[in-house]
Amino acid sequence: MHIEAFREYCLTKKGVTESFPFDESTLVFKVMGKMFALSGLERLPAQANLKCDPDRSVELRAQYDGLILPGYHMSKLHWNTVLIDAGLPPELIRELIDHSYELVVAKFSKKLRQEWESL
Repeated sequence: MHIEAFREYCLTKKGVTESFPFDESTLVFKVMGKMFALSGLERLPAQANLKCDPDRSVELRAQYDGLILPGYHMSKLHWNTVLIDAGLPPELIRELIDHSYELVVAKFSKKLRQEWESL
């Protein structure tokens, strides 16, 4: 999956914004102000950090050794770095984006959930 396809898919999600809060080369995707994906645009091969259930992270890292890694500069327990243009199936990458997004949405406060649901 090319980084632009990754970006476009993230932006299809409800309540998502993109920004560069850290520097001019780290693209961050947030749902209702909560980060669920980020990508260092200058990193090659293209990669993205995605939130992941800790048990699933271990399984994914074993199954896709070298393509899904512990989160770069993130909590290694809750984040994976996914090499998005290194041969992983695009449907897997989309599913991992969905999973990350859903984990963040599940932790919304009642007020934030109501705002999100009203979009």
